[in-house]
Amino acid sequence: MLPASFQPNDKKARTVIYTVSIVVFAAVVFLSKYKLNVNLGFDVHVFALANAGINSMVAILLIAALVAVKKGRFLLHKKIMLAAIALSLLFLLSYIAHHLLAGETKFGDLDFNGIVSDEEKAQAGTMRYVYYFLLLTHIPLAAIILPFILFTAYRALTAQYDAHKKLVRITWPVWFYVAVTGVAVYWMISPYYH
Repeated sequence: MLPASFQPNDKKARTVIYTVSIVVFAAVVFLSKYKLNVNLGFDVHVFALANAGINSMVAILLIAALVAVKKGRFLLHKKIMLAAIALSLLFLLSYIAHHLLAGETKFGDLDFNGIVSDEEKAQAGTMRYVYYFLLLTHIPLAAIILPFILFTAYRALTAQYDAHKKLVRITWPVWFYVAVTGVAVYWMISPYYH
């Protein structure tokens, strides 16, 4: 096991982690209600593609980190996990940019008018149910995973490995699911970007 990178201060850590988590959640909710009408000279859906790429990399890093820790390569595991956290921060910025600049896209909206007609619903078929199942599980899990990630990292960085391992059992599969479903949601909704 690695030595602590920081001295434990659970009270301060809880305050910082909860504050960061609430601020991020509030920012995402608040900013998702707005759309900026600016022409940047490029397709703003490039941010959504970037998000899918980042989520793919995070999923790969999570698997690599799991393999590293199982092999006892703790320093490599730490570096991989810090990279996954850094990518997740980049994802957050790109996600906010995409939603601010592109607005809402509706699954099945083939004529890009913002309304999914019965005919368009019929054309989308059962894929609509698959898409909405993924989306409706992805969104709440993405909303709640941040404090788990931060607490899990904090426990590792302060060498509280028993607590870290307990949190990992929750954090890792949820974070992995969020990353993978984020990619799936992108590929399913991207044909309807206009």
